[in-house]
Amino acid sequence: MLTEIVAILAGFALLIWAADRFVSGAAAIATNSGVSTLVVGLTIVGMGTSAPEILVSTIASIDGKPGLAIGNAIGSNITNIGLILGITALVMPLSVASRTLMREYPLLLGVSLLSLVLVLDEHLGLMDGIILVTLLAGILYLMYRTARQGADAELAREIIAEMPETMPTRRAVLWLIAGLVGMVIASRLLVWGAVEIAQLLGVSDLVIGLTIVAIGTSLPELATSITSAMKNEADLAIGNILGSNLFNLLAVLPVAGLIAPGTISAEIPLRDIPVMLALTLAIAGVAWSRKGTHEITRSDGILLLIGFLVYQGWIIYSVMESA
Repeated sequence: MLTEIVAILAGFALLIWAADRFVSGAAAIATNSGVSTLVVGLTIVGMGTSAPEILVSTIASIDGKPGLAIGNAIGSNITNIGLILGITALVMPLSVASRTLMREYPLLLGVSLLSLVLVLDEHLGLMDGIILVTLLAGILYLMYRTARQGADAELAREIIAEMPETMPTRRAVLWLIAGLVGMVIASRLLVWGAVEIAQLLGVSDLVIGLTIVAIGTSLPELATSITSAMKNEADLAIGNILGSNLFNLLAVLPVAGLIAPGTISAEIPLRDIPVMLALTLAIAGVAWSRKGTHEITRSDGILLLIGFLVYQGWIIYSVMESA
């Protein structure tokens, strides 16, 4: 199993490095070509932190392992809220702006509920994937119009703040190619190692996707969120997590339906998505729990971490019980 573990660790490291280079290169090429900063920020940069999940899920689906792909999407959302947001709140309590709770949060909650509805029949098909991707395009368009018309100057500021530094086109092309090749190689290593470990341990691809793969591909969000919190940009830190979760449901989850449609495990609508929904609801619960303020405190961060650990323990117990 040592070879498989090394492959997974190497895959994670290369994936994080390659995703960053790919986003920087693609954003610079688009900007140098005259594409609007808002468009680049909403698409290339906005989806940047979800690039590892997208590619890993694509490779897994092509290899006939849709359980790993779906587990990666749902598990990443659970990890982002329970682990990433929990740790970030422990490092620095987070004040949540009212506009975040009134704009991004309801959107994420609505999409989370839609995802549950789509898989209640224990099937993720082509039409389900098309619905989610179409909704993603519509949301991006509405966000662009809102920021472009100046109706939400803060949204535009947040988008532009996440833009990487500009660079010459030639260098950007090199980074783009290096990042893309690196992500493909990293995803191959990661999927191979994860599938091999699943077979050696006698567990499903879904379990590995919900645990090892989901935690590893969520590491970029951890670095981004802690950095934003340390800079007193708490709303940006929370916005990154909410945005990443939204992209995971609308860009990562559909991959399995579009590439490898078929029956899914009954545990997804009965256990995993309900846990994801519970943690999503918990954000509002802790943020609205202080009279007159919206804050996620260190105590709240501990509660989120406990929720994440209980879920991981639930999965391990289920695996042991079925062995």
